Amino acid sequence: MKTILIVMPFQEKHRTYVEAIGKDCRFCYSSREAVTPEDVRNAEIILGNVPPHLLADAEKLEWIQLNSAGSDAYCAPGILRPDVLLTSASGAYGLAVAEGMLAMTMALCRKMDLYAGNQAKKLWQAEGEISSVWNSTSLILGLGDIGQEYARRMKALGSYTIGIRRNVSEKPDYMDELHTMDDLEKLLPRADFVAMSLPSTSETHHLMDEKRLLMMKKGSYLINAGRGDAVDCDALNQVLHRGVSLAGCALDVTEPEPLPADHPLWDAPRAIIMPHCAGGFHLPETFERVVRITGENLGKFLAGDREKMRNVVSH
Repeated sequence: MKTILIVMPFQEKHRTYVEAIGKDCRFCYSSREAVTPEDVRNAEIILGNVPPHLLADAEKLEWIQLNSAGSDAYCAPGILRPDVLLTSASGAYGLAVAEGMLAMTMALCRKMDLYAGNQAKKLWQAEGEISSVWNSTSLILGLGDIGQEYARRMKALGSYTIGIRRNVSEKPDYMDELHTMDDLEKLLPRADFVAMSLPSTSETHHLMDEKRLLMMKKGSYLINAGRGDAVDCDALNQVLHRGVSLAGCALDVTEPEPLPADHPLWDAPRAIIMPHCAGGFHLPETFERVVRITGENLGKFLAGDREKMRNVVSH
């Protein structure tokens, strides 16, 4: 009998679903905030993002299924034993985050940030020329689930799509061009929209620094919904104030988070700042997708079909 610790916010229907899969297992329910070191020590399977520092003493742990797409904190040295299986919820967040990125893209095009400001001041005033996704060029940095979903939507609206990923493989039909990061600097001047959904790694840290922000096409927009440290926010603030390349930006993530109240980026021209809310469980369907991935992986793990499990992460 396996002991399974669940720290996801399961409702009764979700408990019924996983308990039917693990009929011979012992289920313990908690939350990320309430889970104890003893809960973690006793678990052979953990479903959900327990605080990483608790895993050092998880001597019985065989597998942890995250409820997040990102797994950076669980891949750090000393967090998990090498023999512990780690899987993520990649594939659950593409719908919500890509639609959030699209909403931010359209808001920038239509100057909705300026009109929201005018409304707050009860000012009836047109803000002049706008832009369109149609006949634009979109450069998408990172073609995981989120980047792919965003690219599909931009392509459907008439944008020429250029994707950057680690390795160039077969080009999907919603991408017009596919490149590696080696080509970033020659691609930046072509793009009307640069959309980022990258993980946090040493290679992506401050990828968009002052030099590269200034390479962007005049009148272009930057959208980031990946990790905040992929953009140098101090440099972004300076570039926006100078107005020589970027026309604006929309950020669901920043560095640091939360963005301090006195950070000048809050007042930068045409900066839309969201509190890292494009993903999460704000869209109910996102959590349903996480639960389905979790259930599928649980069934395969208990059946001994580890090679068929989704989203296995090397650590």
